[in-house]
Parts: sequence; structure tokens; C-alpha cells
Amino acid sequence: MKKRIAIIEDNAVIREGFAVVIESTDNYQVAGQYTSCEEALKMFATDKPELVLMDIDLPGISGIEGTRQIKKRNPECIVLIITVVQDSSKVFQSLCAGAGGYIVKNSDTSDIIKNIDEAFSGGAPMSLNIAKMVVQSFKRTTDSPLSDRELDVLRGIAEGKSYTKIALDLFISKETVRSHIKNIYQKLAVNSKDAALKVAGTNKWLN
Repeated sequence: MKKRIAIIEDNAVIREGFAVVIESTDNYQVAGQYTSCEEALKMFATDKPELVLMDIDLPGISGIEGTRQIKKRNPECIVLIITVVQDSSKVFQSLCAGAGGYIVKNSDTSDIIKNIDEAFSGGAPMSLNIAKMVVQSFKRTTDSPLSDRELDVLRGIAEGKSYTKIALDLFISKETVRSHIKNIYQKLAVNSKDAALKVAGTNKWLN
């Protein structure tokens, strides 16, 4: 069964372009196309999207707030931000709101599908420039309750890496990564990666 994808983008050319790309695949279908978050949220229960492509700069409810509302309604729904503006503040805010990654609007067709595939596989697709912004949004301070290895794991999450990639990079097992994440949650009194990143970002514990 094809996975359902909704598109929220006020530029008709871009929106329809994404729709054509998605409909040309064997694995995905367009569940709905909208020019605003208000319209999309009204139809959310009917459309039942498994992934939402979200413009960050929308009239009315912004893409950042729209992401937050979608994740509140269905935490399992993946939200990928589509943008031409690589603004570090907006990048950080949208990730804190629950966005799972970024797609640049002028991406090649193959890259768009590759990014969607990656998101459904548990990754967090984003360009190298955006990944650098995410990392630079965190400046480590000395009062972090996390160990150096826990910070390494959290930094990997901030960079959009999967648990498998983090494990490979740190030369540890995937189960050890999960154990570190569990400890991070306990120490920061949170229960999600988004919340952990928000606490780390606010306190500037990563660099």
C-alpha cells in the first residue's frame, strides 16, 4: 500500500511540482494539497497523511506552528520542512516543534524522493548547510548533566543521523545508543528526541 503524503505550500507551481514527483513513484501518493495549515488541519483526520511536506513561511499559521499542531495530533506523522530560506533560527525552531528534516525547494527530483525515503527509514534528511546550522545552534557550556558520550549521541541526533549511523560513527552497538538516549531522557526529564534537543539547545550544551 502506498504511503500517504500531504503537501502544504502556498506557491502553486512548487506545490504541484512536488505532487507530480510523488505521484510518479510506486511507493507514495498525494493525500492532499493545501495552500495553508488552516486548510490542511481541517482535513487532517480525513487525509490521514503519514508524512507532510510543510512550507516554513506560510500565510496565517506558520510552518513551525503547523508542525507543532500536526505532531500534537499524530506524533507518528513525519513533517519535512520545504524551504529556500536556510535561516538558523527557523531551522532550530522547526526542529524543536517536531520537524523530522528539511528539503530545499530547488532539489532535484531524485533528491526529493531520496529524502522522503530517508525520512520513512528513520533518518532526518537535511542539506549539509542546514546540518551545520543545527550543530552551530548549540554551543556547549560547562553545566551539562550529560556525559561526553551522551552529548556525542545527542549531537548525532541533532545532525539527523539514524541510530545505526550514530552507532557506527561512535563504534558502539545500536543497543548502547538506545541506552544512552534513555539516560539522556532521564537526566533531562523528557520523553522525546525533540524535547531533548530543545533542552540542549536552550542550555547550549552542544557545539
